[in-house]
Amino acid sequence: MKNNKNITTLDEILDKKYGKPGAPKREKWEQEFESFRLGVLLEEARHKLGMTQEQLAEKCGTNKSYISRIENNSSDIRLSTLMKIIQQGLGGHLKLSLQL
Repeated sequence: MKNNKNITTLDEILDKKYGKPGAPKREKWEQEFESFRLGVLLEEARHKLGMTQEQLAEKCGTNKSYISRIENNSSDIRLSTLMKIIQQGLGGHLKLSLQL
């Protein structure tokens, strides 16, 4: 296998566009990406269970537009609300990890 020096990694692209990890602009991007990823994870779990946004909202005591905003990364979400959606709405458990 040849080593291709023309390949640019995602980290190299992010470093160039947003700065190295720890730079304010990069940290903002990382935070927004995690919010986006959370929305995708919730949407995938909902689809896997065959639920509509309205059904999920009803099960966890919120409304369809709020679920939509979370899935589309248009709303911040409180940890307590996230746990309610995962536990009551999806019947799952939240596992967190911390990287330093």
